[in-house]
Amino acid sequence: MIRVIGHFAAGAFMAAALALPAGALEFKETPSLSSRVGKDLPPVAERVPQEPLVVELEERGRKIGKPGGKIDTLIGRAKDVRLINVWGYARLVGYTDQLELKPDILRDVEVEDDKVFTLHLRKGHKWSDGHPFTSEDIRFWYEDIATNPDLQPTGLPRFMLSGDKPPVFEVVDETTVRFSWDQPNPLLLPELAKSRPPFIYRPAHYLKQFHAKYADAAKLEAMAEREKVRGWAPLFNKKDEMYDAMNPDLPSLQPWVRKRGGEEGRRFVLVRNPYYHRVDTAGQQLPYVDEVIMTVADGKIIPAKTQAGEVELQARNIGFSDITVLKQGEAQSGYKTYLWPISKGSEISLLPNLTAKDPVWRELNRDTRFRHALSLGIDRDLINKVLYFGFGRPGNDIVLPLSPLYEDHYRSDWAGYDPQEANALLDEIGLTKRRGDGIRLLPDGRPLEIIVETAGEDQTQLDALELIAETWKGIGVKLFAKPSQRDTIRDRAMSGDLVMSVWSGFENGIPTPDMPPEDYAPTQGVFLSWALWGDYYETDGKSGEKPDWKPAERLIELYNSWLASSSRDEREKIWKEMLDIHARETIHIGLVSEVRQPVVVKGLENVPKEGIYGWDPGAHFGIHRMDEFFFQ
Repeated sequence: MIRVIGHFAAGAFMAAALALPAGALEFKETPSLSSRVGKDLPPVAERVPQEPLVVELEERGRKIGKPGGKIDTLIGRAKDVRLINVWGYARLVGYTDQLELKPDILRDVEVEDDKVFTLHLRKGHKWSDGHPFTSEDIRFWYEDIATNPDLQPTGLPRFMLSGDKPPVFEVVDETTVRFSWDQPNPLLLPELAKSRPPFIYRPAHYLKQFHAKYADAAKLEAMAEREKVRGWAPLFNKKDEMYDAMNPDLPSLQPWVRKRGGEEGRRFVLVRNPYYHRVDTAGQQLPYVDEVIMTVADGKIIPAKTQAGEVELQARNIGFSDITVLKQGEAQSGYKTYLWPISKGSEISLLPNLTAKDPVWRELNRDTRFRHALSLGIDRDLINKVLYFGFGRPGNDIVLPLSPLYEDHYRSDWAGYDPQEANALLDEIGLTKRRGDGIRLLPDGRPLEIIVETAGEDQTQLDALELIAETWKGIGVKLFAKPSQRDTIRDRAMSGDLVMSVWSGFENGIPTPDMPPEDYAPTQGVFLSWALWGDYYETDGKSGEKPDWKPAERLIELYNSWLASSSRDEREKIWKEMLDIHARETIHIGLVSEVRQPVVVKGLENVPKEGIYGWDPGAHFGIHRMDEFFFQ
């Protein structure tokens, strides 16, 4: 169980599951592994930790499953094989589908005032190759990787710093480590729970053979030559890729691990980890499913292949526009199509660039009245009906009702269709002159023609822009859609040449107070609304532009206050003020949220009919525990 001192005591951080020693359960051997027992594997009772994570399926309305079978799924490119480490979602601490943080790989966490974090591993936990997983694996990451200038020239990642200072790191014993800061570090635990976590542990027994501190220099040089890399550091980094799943020899703690081989990078076989740490109350080791087969296919034909019944589980590369076709194929192909709400703040969002280089556009985009006018000039109900058959929810790009931070006005402020008010606001700004076709003129005489740049990856975005263009004509604004590429758009945002773009909305539309509000403040250069401000923050002022717009300045202050916060109540107040600013200012012009993601399921149990589909938090299938899915 978890013992917590500090703000989590209120219940945001809770016990993982039953805390039973391995001896309290009568383990059942996994049928597909039984022939290996006594040969290359010990019995299951010796493979799982002494205190495994025992999952209470029936208490959560799920069934105790039956081991066996394989899940076929399709991916659009070879590197998407890394999604197995997302969907498997074994984390030191992880989110449940109720957005609660719980220990997972860890047996326990003690938190003192958000400054001292004591991590307790499970005794007897083993890597996928059977080698013990101990505090040495965390020590190796911190002392030999994270603070090694050859491997991490930029130094410790931000989540390991508090007040710009590193922690004091201690190895307490074989299964206990401690990180201590002088100031609170609320970033640590949410970072460990991400869909792409930092993996603050590494299989030291495997990776030491590639590390200059431990390996023979001549052997390292010979290996580097064979791998065609320059030196031990790039060799080490090539072998050390806990996320990408491209090194089959790298031991893992995930439910499935990559099997060596593959049909020229087109078909990847992921097999069960025989040392996985989760078991059910019947004594069966998870995952239930023996194998996950990922086959690369052209993204354009994945919906058709899914409809033909070629997969058992599919959400990647299918979307809302495929729902009708998928529903039509259910009876013939024997699958079901579940519709999960997408957890983004908005499915589509217009992003005025507040750091545009053109002085006229910069002033206009920063004028709250201008953004309000553009928002009021959009008929979101029409977009919802035409593009999403009325299944979405019109409104702003902001948090969703699933978030404990949600308030009704966040969705509705300045989000109704009111062309009369929009025209009045544009007149108030002084944009009263028009050319013959009714399009307004900018202060310098140019027509008010907004080029909205798109990555060209989503036809629905282009369709939405066509509908917006029609209603914007009524307020004297001309819209031109300009398909491009995401890298080009980001470069143009950083140069200031971008005026406006269309993108998906906030990635995390379901935050809790304990999740960092990094998307809601100009903290990263990839954010197209304020790329130069984000770059300034990321580089500590070495590049980009210092924010000179009061709402942005306040958002940065609030974000920094969150980083220094030490209580959930304090964090909730910070979040609320940031969301109030976004609702008041309409920094993003969202269109429709809670659009449904089709999830095709064939013969699998324990897959929720109604689930959250998102990246962070969510990890797609991750928070729904894909290791608990099983075949009827």
